[in-house]
Amino acid sequence: MFELYDPLDYKYIGSDKVLAIGLGTYGIKSYDKAFEAFTYAITHGLNLIDTAEMYDGGRAEEFVGRLIREVGRDMVFITTKMLPDRLDDKEKVLRAAEASLRRLGVAYVDLFLIHWPNDKIPIQQQIQNFEILAERGLTRYIGVSNFDLAQLRIAMESTKKYEIVVDQVYYSISNRLYVEKELLPYCIQNKITLQAYTPLERGSVASNPVLSKIASKYGKTNIQVALNYLISHKNVVAIPKTERIDHVKEIMGALGWRLDPSDLEYIKKHA
Repeated sequence: MFELYDPLDYKYIGSDKVLAIGLGTYGIKSYDKAFEAFTYAITHGLNLIDTAEMYDGGRAEEFVGRLIREVGRDMVFITTKMLPDRLDDKEKVLRAAEASLRRLGVAYVDLFLIHWPNDKIPIQQQIQNFEILAERGLTRYIGVSNFDLAQLRIAMESTKKYEIVVDQVYYSISNRLYVEKELLPYCIQNKITLQAYTPLERGSVASNPVLSKIASKYGKTNIQVALNYLISHKNVVAIPKTERIDHVKEIMGALGWRLDPSDLEYIKKHA
């Protein structure tokens, strides 16, 4: 992987440096259009791609596999997620992971996440069963998704050998209070990367009047301000979904600059 952006635009996942904005694959309508857009993004340095076994019944993972064959394995930091009903048994965990890897066409992923906690079994058991993926070399890192602070604390305390390096949660300018008050400080303290999904509220940030006011000051779009707001926070990586090159270019325009602290505070108070 190579760096095309300012050093401030990179964050760490474990010991790996990734761009502060990646791309998500949930809800893609046209895989052909998305393939063109994602290929453009990857070749322009957006090196983190997020997917999951549940997205479109595995088709999203197959789409990522097609991308990897086009651009090369070393160009992409691959994240995928496992359904929680696999987590009661290590063999089930392994079978599900191997199925994901087959769809992706790779021997390992960079990051495997528990998609959300299984409320039928203790988190400690879930984590310890999930660790087998790292032990067997099927993933380089493990993490969680949709874990609140209490659940994340338990997960952190449950690992035997491998660290939880990511918690992927719903985080945007309009869904930020709990994340910023409770979850993010803990993640920063414990060197966990917080990945923000639905960071653009499915496009509705484009009509937010508070963002419009700030955007006009910087000569940016609302979407660029919304993303810049998130990545201006330590340890935060945003993963918007797109399937258009023009949208990729707009997303890239959120990089290379930072909102002034006074504007960050204005958004916190008014958005």
